Order: sequence, then C-alpha cells, then structure tokens
Amino acid sequence: MSASWKLARLDLATLCAATLAATLSAGAHPAHDDDQSELMTIAAPGTPAEEPANSVKITVAGDFRRIQSNGWPDHAPGEFPRRGNPNTPSPQNYSFRVPLKPVAAESPQRRGGWWWGVALNGVPFEPGTGETWNNDPRSGWRYEAATGFLNLGLDEHNAHVQPNGSYHYHALPTGLVEGLGGDGKKMLLIGWAADGFPVYTGMAHADAKDAKSELRGMKSGYRLKTGPRPEEEDGPGGNHDGRFSQDFEFLKGLGDLDECNGRSGVTPEFPEGTYYYCVGAEFPFVGRMWRGTPDESFNKGDRPPGGQGRPAPTGGAPRGILEDGPGNGAGPRPGRGPMPVIDALDLNQDRIIDAAELAKATESLKKLDKNGDGQLGADEFRPAPGRSTGRPPE
Repeated sequence: MSASWKLARLDLATLCAATLAATLSAGAHPAHDDDQSELMTIAAPGTPAEEPANSVKITVAGDFRRIQSNGWPDHAPGEFPRRGNPNTPSPQNYSFRVPLKPVAAESPQRRGGWWWGVALNGVPFEPGTGETWNNDPRSGWRYEAATGFLNLGLDEHNAHVQPNGSYHYHALPTGLVEGLGGDGKKMLLIGWAADGFPVYTGMAHADAKDAKSELRGMKSGYRLKTGPRPEEEDGPGGNHDGRFSQDFEFLKGLGDLDECNGRSGVTPEFPEGTYYYCVGAEFPFVGRMWRGTPDESFNKGDRPPGGQGRPAPTGGAPRGILEDGPGNGAGPRPGRGPMPVIDALDLNQDRIIDAAELAKATESLKKLDKNGDGQLGADEFRPAPGRSTGRPPE
C-alpha cells in the first residue's frame, strides 16, 4: 500500500477514501505470501444472515441422561471470526450421555481430546488448549486460555470456536448464567460433566451439608507456584506466572474444592447430597479431571483442542501468544507488519472492514491523530520505524 501514500499529509476525509481504494486495489492483486493475501477483506453491505436457533433435548432413558443438541448457544455468541480465533461457528450434531447414578473412581480420571462436559444449553465445555510451548506438545508445557497470556479470541461468554465450527466454553458461561436468572440467589445448575456428576457455578453453600447456610464463592484448591520454572532444554524457563497450566499446583485444604474442582454436599436438585463440580473465576476455571469415569460419548476423536486454525509448525510461539503480559489483544500478529490505518478501521480485528466499521471510519482514524491538528502526517499513519508488531489504537 506504500504507493498510495505519496502525500506527506492527508486530511481525514480524503484518507478514508484513499484507504478504501488502496485496500480494494490490493485485493485485486493478491500478495505472494499466503498470510498477506488473507490480510483484509472488504465486506459488501447487505442483510446479515440469520443466526441458527439453539436446539437441545435432555431426556432420561434407562440408566442414562441423554443430551442431544446442535451446539448453538441460547444466547448471542460473540462475533466470529475475530482476532485470535479465525473460525466461524456453525451448528453441530452432538449426542452425549451421562450415567444417572455416577460413581466416583478410585482416583481422578484424565482423558486427552475429550469434551469435559456439556452445559444445559447443549454447548460443550473444554478447559484445556492445544497450544504448547515452542509448538511442541512433547514439552509438557501447555498454555492457558483464560489467564491473559494467550489470545484465543474468547468472547464475552468465555467461549470461542474450533476449526470445525464447534462453539465451546473455557470458563463460566456468562450468557447461560444470565438466562437462568443470574448467580448468587441459589446454587445454579449449569450442566453435566462427562462422568454424570452435576456442574454448578462457583457459588455454593458455606456449609456443604446445610442447604440453609449462606452462599459464597468457592475457593479453588490450586495456587500459582513460586519461583522459577525448572531449567530444562525442552522447557520455557522463566518464572511461574500463570501462562501455562503447569504453573499451578494443587494443595489439599487450601480451598473449598478438591483437585477436580468439586466437592460433596447438598444442592437444590440433590437435597440428599451429591458430588458436584464448580465452574469459577479462578484456575482451573473448569475442572481438568473427573471424579468419576467419563462416558465415551464425550470423546472428540481427531478434533483438535484450543480453537486455532491451521496447526503451527514446531518452534516459536504459537499464534495468539501475548508475550508482553496479560491482557487480550496486545500481542503481535503473525505474517504481517503493523498497519496503523487498517488497525484503526478494523474495530473488531477480524480482518474484515464491514459497512458498520466504514461508517465509523472518520471517528476511528481520529484516534491516530496524536497531535490533534485534524490531519494525519506520515509519522501517524505509517508504522513507526523499527516496529515489527502491530497493535490497534486504545
């Protein structure tokens, strides 16, 4: 686009038109680099397609509770594709089953590549990610989705989308909770784990055996490890800061919940008592293990976890890693240099400048006018010398 910026200074209205023309022109001559050719698309104005409707059916048959759904939430999902998550949600065809009378196993159960559970609206839970240090699963260091170091494009409901279109939750499903009347008035059932035990929010009775005791937020039994990570050739080094699951450790008695992020007690649905899980605001957010044995219907097979698009090659940081610390949207973008004008116009950072964003173009570009003179100089609409990563204006 450098040929389009021959003038040293442009007024904002002219710049809007020039930006659109330059982008359209670039689209007619795709770059040779694949990542650059996918950089931006201009969406033509039109009537948006109608979203699918939530469909879920929960029945009891024999010794099992069956949950059939299309995986589409009963609340409006966030806007996808988006920065950190290039995938588009689509209806699925889920058929889960869980035992009506789950039994605790001798020890916590783990499975790789399985959904952890399913919400009452038919959307599955998946706490882990597929992103690993150096893009090497053998390293054993797996990035966390909800601690602020990894931008996988989670929406306001703590959910995002896998490459096959499956929308899923990584933490508390806020839209579902709101639709059920909100949290804090009573223990709120929000789903079923794959082993059949119920799933509640993080609010539970202070006295697990007394349904009349006050509700309070349950404290996780996990804590952030202190000091440096082990010095090893196939590890990230540095201090334990929460970017990896392995940065946390469980300490019995530290909190209200066990290593599976659950406890036993009375609930509105189980007045005689049951084991139940809590989904809360602290690590592990959603349990990483099961107290009982998960049903095979939660096995995803070859579906990759995490929600990224193309698998990254071994070596280097996975896409979406915010190496400058916690916070969504502050990290570098793969395969491109900084483009302040495009970043300013593309408000949701989905690589598409749609009609609504074009309507706000002048307002958006004013954010680049650092000296407030009503014009954008070359030093304002061009990347700063030496910069190698882009960041949208605050």
